[in-house]
Amino acid sequence: MISVKKVSLSLAVAVFLSTGLAACSPEVGSKEWCEDMKKKDKGDWSANEAADFAKSCLL
Repeated sequence: MISVKKVSLSLAVAVFLSTGLAACSPEVGSKEWCEDMKKKDKGDWSANEAADFAKSCLL
């Protein structure tokens, strides 16, 4: 049986890692974000990313 401590530790690690990864991403619409999007394959863009790119990087 899985202990509560192990589950709590796993959840804490998951939250920490996901928060850490999000903090490393440039802000949407920033110069760095636009440069990253230009490098990314356009087939991998989401509809929201494409719209944000058009608003922030083209206009």
